[in-house]
Amino acid sequence: MNFDLPSELTEYLAELDDFIEREIKPLEEQDDNIRFFDHRREDARTDWDRGGLPSEEWEALLAEAVRRADRAGHYRYPAPKEYGGKNGTNLGMAVIREHFAARGLGLHNDLQNEHSIVGNNISLLLMLHYGSDAQKAEWVDSLANGTQSFAFGITEPEHGSDATHMETSAVRDGDEWVINGQKTWNTGIHKATHDLIFARTSGNAGDGAGITAFLVPSKSDGFKVEEMLWTFNMPTDHGRVSLTDVRVTADTILGQEGRGLQVVQHFFNENRIRQAAASLGAAQFCINESVEYAKHRSPFGKSLATNQAIQFPLVELQTQCEMIRALIHKTAWQMDTLGAFAVSDKVSMCNYWSNRLCCEAADRAMQVHGGLGYSRHKPFEHIYRHHRRYRITEGAEEIQMRRIAGYMFGFMKQQAPKGVVEN
Repeated sequence: MNFDLPSELTEYLAELDDFIEREIKPLEEQDDNIRFFDHRREDARTDWDRGGLPSEEWEALLAEAVRRADRAGHYRYPAPKEYGGKNGTNLGMAVIREHFAARGLGLHNDLQNEHSIVGNNISLLLMLHYGSDAQKAEWVDSLANGTQSFAFGITEPEHGSDATHMETSAVRDGDEWVINGQKTWNTGIHKATHDLIFARTSGNAGDGAGITAFLVPSKSDGFKVEEMLWTFNMPTDHGRVSLTDVRVTADTILGQEGRGLQVVQHFFNENRIRQAAASLGAAQFCINESVEYAKHRSPFGKSLATNQAIQFPLVELQTQCEMIRALIHKTAWQMDTLGAFAVSDKVSMCNYWSNRLCCEAADRAMQVHGGLGYSRHKPFEHIYRHHRRYRITEGAEEIQMRRIAGYMFGFMKQQAPKGVVEN
């Protein structure tokens, strides 16, 4: 067994670090852009006069960083080479995401809004896999370079994790579909030209089949953004929308009619392993900062690092980091070799434990740093507020644990590895 990372991956990390220092850091520091990352970050990012939306200056800065990363050949890393990518692997994305988060807050990677110079472009991957030829012609280039995106309308005010019980429905009317319902937590809907609306088109509540995904233009008659939901971590780009007799044509369906849940589930595992790696990286950052602070902070004439009350909690957190890192690397590698859904239980283990670990590490960093740690002059409160979200979104940790239990106790069955045909 060889646990070393592939040399081409470690070399690419060095290349990315060099790009960050040459292109991204200077952009982060010019024109007082550092205000988006220092103690002023929440206020600078938020347009309080527009209902808490991200400020135009903040989003323009993110867009410029993406343009530079795309021009340098980094942004599309996970995409196929024919679309300007590098055929990036799940292991590669996990390692890169951890590496970026471990660097701390910065323009290179800001997970509050899924921004990164190496894009986690799930919309593009979905379009490449499920889009029709006409949809690909319309969407692929703009999704690949980050100039266009669509929001995801899955969750409803009365239905979160129980997506199969959604009340939003679509009824065929000649050559069109008429959609009625509500969706909430539509991230990015303030800028998105379309919303990928999941609606029941057949079957009964609770059925996995019978749900269809529609790419609905956000300027459609009857489509309304009712409110932007304020959150623990501002600014807000999460909207609640209503659809009243919204008419769309059949060519707006992404994937097959009645198979909409397959569309969103297809890349859940890939997204979850990357997000778990980001939480691990952020946890490692909090630990590293706490260790360094403890070495140099010397109350009562001796450094904090000599106190076991400081050492032991950080030792436990570091031990958990090492264990979850090994599992993340193994699971991501198995996803590349066996298929994304052949290790679904391990993905859930990585996801819920890493998210919890990050929150604990951020909380401990605040404690080690004392009053300074509680202030916004340190990034720990920001890290905590953001990563606390991940213990709920994309499958709450209780859902992840139930998923693991399903495999453990035989209620669910892992997908067969790639190349293996089940009888």
